[in-house]
Amino acid sequence: MAKAATKKAPATKKAPAEKKTPKAAKANATGGNKKFDDLRAKTDDQLLDQLTELKREQFNLRFQAATNQLERPARIKEVRRDIARIKTLQGERSRAAEAK
Repeated sequence: MAKAATKKAPATKKAPAEKKTPKAAKANATGGNKKFDDLRAKTDDQLLDQLTELKREQFNLRFQAATNQLERPARIKEVRRDIARIKTLQGERSRAAEAK
């Protein structure tokens, strides 16, 4: 059996590849995580109020998901991560207070 002749596409010039930087260096170069920086500016009472509000929203989203009335399923993930950010910040602050 004879092999079928295949044509190659003409070679094109490629732009030089950008130098890749680690994620940590990139985050520091751009100013870090904006959401986390916004949370750092808040007081402990404001964080506690926001945490309570987010937990209430998470509770309502679970009910909406169970009854198939959820408009934005991705909102569950966003709320869960926001709660984690606040808890992380609260933990950092409590450890810093203990160290003093």
